[in-house]
Amino acid sequence: MARRGDRLTTLAAEIVAAGGTAPIIIPCDLALPGAADQIVAALDAAGVEVEYLVNNAGYGLFGRAAELDRDDQLGIVDVNIRALTDLSLRFAESVTRHRGGILNVASIAGFLPGPGMAVYYASKAFVLSFSEALHNELGPRGVRVTALCPGPVPTEFQIRAGFKPGLDSTILNVLPAAVARQGYEGLMANKRLVLPGLGIKMVPFLLRFFPRGFVLGAVGRLQRKR
Repeated sequence: MARRGDRLTTLAAEIVAAGGTAPIIIPCDLALPGAADQIVAALDAAGVEVEYLVNNAGYGLFGRAAELDRDDQLGIVDVNIRALTDLSLRFAESVTRHRGGILNVASIAGFLPGPGMAVYYASKAFVLSFSEALHNELGPRGVRVTALCPGPVPTEFQIRAGFKPGLDSTILNVLPAAVARQGYEGLMANKRLVLPGLGIKMVPFLLRFFPRGFVLGAVGRLQRKR
């Protein structure tokens, strides 16, 4: 499921060529209010139920919140928060019935205040908090819920956000395949959080030793250098 049907078709062909089962392709834009209804309808038509849900869609925008386009920033809320919450709640019953799991892609940004990407950082703080709560609520029902919190990952995210990777990306960089593998393994192990890479694992630990105001200023200075 993604906005670009051509990429989905290519990926599906690669899966089949490797001996896998042909996946169901659902091109849709999660920023639109009816996206979840479209997904449910497609799955119902195919006669399948969700056992594992991975909420990976998301984007951010670089710049001062008061100066960026308001609709574009509300789109971040729609995709990163509303759609993720909608899908998690819609499929909770099915996932519970199959004793499956939910993997929500948050970010190390969810632990931090984010001047320069205020709405994105705030959206990932929601994903982190929401996922941890679901981990506690659904765990007794046999459901795994994991928040995957990567740092900088070399993808199209930076281009869409409007900035070039800096020194932090060089130091904390983890390749997409490694992030995906660690997220999968963490979900299967029913981990509440997965922090890919040693550098990223250190961030929440180090934050305990610094006042919130100091962290706010440090993130702001880092973002202004981009």
